[in-house]
Amino acid sequence: MSNKQITNRAALIAVVMAFVVGMIGSLAVRPVSKAANLATASANPGGEESVRVDWYMPITAQTNLPVVGDNPVYFTEAMAAASNGAVRLNVSEPNEIVPPFSITDAVRDGKLAVGYTWLGYDQGKIPASPLIAAVPFGMEPWEYSAWWFHGDGRELTEALYKKYNIHPIYCGMTGPETAGWFRNKIDSLEDVQGLKIRFAGLGGRVMERLGASVTMIPGGEIFQALEKGAIDASEYALPIVDQSLGFNRIAKFNYFPGWHQPFTANHLVVNLDKWGELRAQDQALIEMGCTAAVTRNLAQAEATQGAVIAGFEDIGVTAGILPEPLLRELQRVSEEVLEEEAARDADFALILASQRAFRAEYAQWKSRAYLPRDF
Repeated sequence: MSNKQITNRAALIAVVMAFVVGMIGSLAVRPVSKAANLATASANPGGEESVRVDWYMPITAQTNLPVVGDNPVYFTEAMAAASNGAVRLNVSEPNEIVPPFSITDAVRDGKLAVGYTWLGYDQGKIPASPLIAAVPFGMEPWEYSAWWFHGDGRELTEALYKKYNIHPIYCGMTGPETAGWFRNKIDSLEDVQGLKIRFAGLGGRVMERLGASVTMIPGGEIFQALEKGAIDASEYALPIVDQSLGFNRIAKFNYFPGWHQPFTANHLVVNLDKWGELRAQDQALIEMGCTAAVTRNLAQAEATQGAVIAGFEDIGVTAGILPEPLLRELQRVSEEVLEEEAARDADFALILASQRAFRAEYAQWKSRAYLPRDF
């Protein structure tokens, strides 16, 4: 690329960024609304002829769920406002177009141009995908962002999904999930053995290794499975999300910490051919909108959990801490699972090595710069 091309590209990005920041700032004071996806017509006085992107975007969690469901709606609002209605990403609820676990398949095959998903759902067909979504005893949220933007995270993920004709964009982040909602107390490893539990990602492999019977079902089906006794326990998301789904009405023991998902990253997945057809301005707009969504999503997730936990006593829920011997055993088995997966899949090994190297270097800062959590 010539110096002139670099200068022109930098100027374009600067102009777009200034516009996006201004528009997204105005959105921050508005409540997230699903109806915003239909508001692009009024935001676009030029009419249909000026619409450059008009895609349906399936998501994995219902839009009425806080944090996990409303973040993709926020993102689409930002795109509509910042583009003056020229970039329309129309949110589709889970199962309206495709099942939640089939979003990347539909995007890969060109049936859909875009989707918003948790890449850990691709574990069965892309073994390395859980490393991009959530790693047991892995990075904390800001650490993951540092690895994504300034380590090898973005490049490795793009290379991994390029094989499947998909362009992935980091577009959402929350802090740790809960360790799960349980009907009965968990005091030791024996309490895990024989437990029927819904569990996702690499954490599910760990729970199976420790004797639990693991099933994988979408978030919208968990309450019914708990209610009917098909499962004894479930992990899914944050306390505010799980309580919105009614888990607390059946499972009265909510355990912490979220050892299996210290970070939970969500991504926009775009069909690679469709992505290549976009003008550079729209690519930059979408990527910056996703970066804004990451920041807003993590802030919302961190801000809203304390009040929910504070209210547990009033509804008969116990917020428990898993005993350290059990956590140590979970950690030991997690390392076994990671090593076994790395031995089986070259992409898994490459990404795991990158994350471990980044964490080792980051620890030089992390171990010194921050106060101990029990200070």
